[in-house]
Formats: sequence, C-alpha cells, structure tokens
Amino acid sequence: MLSKKTKYGLKALAFIARQEKGEKVQIATISESENISHKFLESILLTLRKAGFLGAKKGKGGGYYMLKEASEIKMTDVIRTLEGPIAMLPCVSLNYYEKCDDCPDEDACSVHKLMIQVRDNTLQVLRNNTLADLV
Repeated sequence: MLSKKTKYGLKALAFIARQEKGEKVQIATISESENISHKFLESILLTLRKAGFLGAKKGKGGGYYMLKEASEIKMTDVIRTLEGPIAMLPCVSLNYYEKCDDCPDEDACSVHKLMIQVRDNTLQVLRNNTLADLV
C-alpha cells in the first residue's frame, strides 16, 4: 500500500510541475490547495529537495520549484525516494534484496514467484510513467 507520505509527495510534485517554469511555490499554497498538513508537507518537500527533484529559495518571493523537467522525473525514482523499495518483499527487491528468514529455498517458494511478477509489472508501469504523465 502506498503511504500518505508518497501520495502527498506525488500530489505536491504535480502541483509544482504545473506552475510556469522557474515559478516558486510556497508550502502554504500547496498545503491549502492539496489539503495536506503544512508540517507534514514541509518534511516531504525537504526529502524531495535533498533527492534533487526540487530547488528552494528562502525569503520574500521564495518557495519550491522544479529542478528538472517533469518529463525527466521517472515515477520509480520518486517512489524509491519517498517509499523505499518498490518490491513488496525484500527477497524480490532489485535494490534492497534480503533473504527471507523463513524461506529455505527461494526457487521453490510460490510466494517468491508471485511477488517477482508483481514487482516486474509494477516496475514496468512506474518506469513508463513520468511526472509529466501525472500533470
């Protein structure tokens, strides 16, 4: 299940991406428009800024702005930044692999096989969509 942090992060990125290029948007504007708690949104935008999706300017006329074109921002990158692994189980994760303690043989595990299919299909959808597709 997608966390509220990720859902709100996607909504905030889409809101900022809809602005004129280089236009700065204040947290209060996004918070009010998207119905997201100001404090929670602040921490989400900080994470997105640190990951290189957004820039920020303090002071009068300041706010958040896009550092990249929306078409250059893949959903896989945003989801991994905000949510962590895309795979539902660590034993099928491409970037965060961990062997399951309760599974003696991954190759014989029916859950493992199913989760690989889920992961692959999810990755296909996320790789084929960018922020521009949300906007």
